[in-house]
Amino acid sequence: MSICVILSINVETRVEPPGEAAYVLDAWNLKERIREEDGVLRQRRGFFTDAYRRSTAHLIFENADLVAFACVRRDGYILFLAVSPDARGRGYAEELVAEIAEEYRSVSCHARATNENALGFYEHLGFSIKRRIDNYYEDGGDAYYLKLGTDNGIRGTLSDLIGR
Repeated sequence: MSICVILSINVETRVEPPGEAAYVLDAWNLKERIREEDGVLRQRRGFFTDAYRRSTAHLIFENADLVAFACVRRDGYILFLAVSPDARGRGYAEELVAEIAEEYRSVSCHARATNENALGFYEHLGFSIKRRIDNYYEDGGDAYYLKLGTDNGIRGTLSDLIGR
């Protein structure tokens, strides 16, 4: 006897422009879950909410549940990038960065110097470390400032990675 289980997942993307915050609580809750499980993405709620409201939020939902998001400023700086642990490995982070790269001339971000997963991910996408900043985070943690390379063009590099 064999059992076959077919799972159907409805994936939807949305974009919230600056000033809107319909999904800020969902994004906060996802970020807090990641903070608890992975020990990263620690911010004060007020800071997070204000930054979210001032940025463009790119959101990915599975069956109406927020599973990934990226918030980006008008200059292409990624403030937050988060993917639910349950949804990792599905290419959502790459998709979010590719969307951002299509809209902005330059894409940059900071990553905690000790967050090897984030640094490896950004390196995989073609980001390069531009400088180290000591005591960048509120808790005294150091960060790297990263910028997406443009040797082969941002869109071309990311298109190759995500198969667009």
